[in-house]
Amino acid sequence: MDEKKKKSVWERIAGPSDHGIRLDKFWGRELEDEGVSRGRVKEWIESGLALVDGKSVVKGKYRLIGLERLLIGAAENEAGDDAPCAVAGELEVLFEDEHILVVDKPAGLTTHPAPAEPGPTLVNLLLHQWPDIAGDVSGMNEQRPGIVHRLDKDTSGLIAVARTEGDRLKLSTDFAERRVKKVYLAIVHGCPVPKTGKIGKIDAPIGRHPSQKTKMAVVEKGGREAKSEYRVLWTGPRGLASLVAVRIHTGRTHQVRVHMAHIGHPLLGDRAYGPRESSEWSRRTDSLGSLAPRQMLHAFYLSFTHPDSEERITLWRKPPEDFCTLLAALPRECLRVGIVGMPVCGKSSVLGFLREKGLPTFSADDSVAVLYGPDGDGSAMIRQRFGGAYSLDDGSVNKPVLFKAMKESENLRREVMDMIHPMVRHECEEFFRLHRDEPVAFAEIPLLLEGGWHKDGQVDYVAGVRCPAEKRTGALREARGLSHEVLAIFDSWQWPEEEKLKQCTVVLDNSKDLDALQGEADLLHEKTVEYSRQRNAEFGSWLEGLWPDLAEEFGSEGDDE
Repeated sequence: MDEKKKKSVWERIAGPSDHGIRLDKFWGRELEDEGVSRGRVKEWIESGLALVDGKSVVKGKYRLIGLERLLIGAAENEAGDDAPCAVAGELEVLFEDEHILVVDKPAGLTTHPAPAEPGPTLVNLLLHQWPDIAGDVSGMNEQRPGIVHRLDKDTSGLIAVARTEGDRLKLSTDFAERRVKKVYLAIVHGCPVPKTGKIGKIDAPIGRHPSQKTKMAVVEKGGREAKSEYRVLWTGPRGLASLVAVRIHTGRTHQVRVHMAHIGHPLLGDRAYGPRESSEWSRRTDSLGSLAPRQMLHAFYLSFTHPDSEERITLWRKPPEDFCTLLAALPRECLRVGIVGMPVCGKSSVLGFLREKGLPTFSADDSVAVLYGPDGDGSAMIRQRFGGAYSLDDGSVNKPVLFKAMKESENLRREVMDMIHPMVRHECEEFFRLHRDEPVAFAEIPLLLEGGWHKDGQVDYVAGVRCPAEKRTGALREARGLSHEVLAIFDSWQWPEEEKLKQCTVVLDNSKDLDALQGEADLLHEKTVEYSRQRNAEFGSWLEGLWPDLAEEFGSEGDDE
């Protein structure tokens, strides 16, 4: 092939799975992303612009064996084949010598010019800083000089670039024959299985999406072999999102994005492969809703053999600011504080003091009052289950009658609690979600411990109120208008005080007057704010130390496939 008669040249190494495929079908598949039609591919082959292991092949039906070095070129008079020009712009360089470069590609930068992306691209910036790689100087493909692998436009991270044609051919062969170790970091929706620490494997062929030609997909027929391994490194509160390390053993287009979506955990910000999840995320009312403007994918680790010295080059790069900001924000939600204590111990007064300070508060008793009202879901459910036995004419719950029945029947009491408690729990969850961006939010839940909320992650911190028995059964009981009998019944439905307080993170003293109790509430606020600050600081420190630890771990695993 006359190098002077072409403006664009593409090169591939045929894989073992390409055995038996026709040459025209191979190039039609490979160049579809470049905007090149199969008819144009056929013209090039018949015009002598295709090489197989250095020899010209002019028949499209020529069948490949596998592992051949294949080239195909576009004729000089093709429209749109002008060589890219140099564009000023700085790139962070992690390795440089006369043979190769390794740079950190920022998100938002396309790797090389294409019909739908004329530039500026990474290639334009490379030509500005290293003009010697230009095709007319180096002899490499003028459209993609030095490019041996690609990253999606919105993917950040390490990319290797060859500076001579000989080095490019060696690196391309290593990539094609899977002698290069590539590890990506991704933030995905939910928590993939297996959970933290264990390796998950995905072996699912990837091909063009059957109906959306700009996308790839896992396909049953006609796809190319695609293998990935992933490991969950960390999962955020309540499984909202996870940090995952993904090693790819094949280099298919959009492989990480397609494979993670295939197992039900698309990348945050990936509108192409997680449209429903991305849409829901963008509608969040808290700060997280604006923190995934792109797919959260970073090429973190790259290890390959130097094409000249044959030494192993191993590099890693911390994720960029937007990636780290989102990670840090995931656990930085309000500290969810539950307030507990025996009936009429003063916990409602503590909640009131906190509310007066302008802090977010939730009362389970107030929630039940609404649920029992004329239009409440709780009253509707009780009416449906028991007819009108415990309902008033306006549809609300007849509380005295229901209380009497619950007092007489433990089975009835448990049945009613099983109906009402999930509703209160849901409202409390919504309350905490609504105040996610606050440092602390407080919820008074009388039966929090009995319901196991402290064990299943519904709260982060439990504050108990201790009150002397003589005060609780005396002045406080009288102020609430409760008889000794009714208070005793309420007590019998809860854990004993000492058992409750043993489960608490902190205990507030209500043995004195209201001013003293307000001081206890103020101290609780101070302690929880500091606890929240410390928790966030600890996560930030862990995150900073994670990147070098990961790089060392990946290096110790070795580079063999």
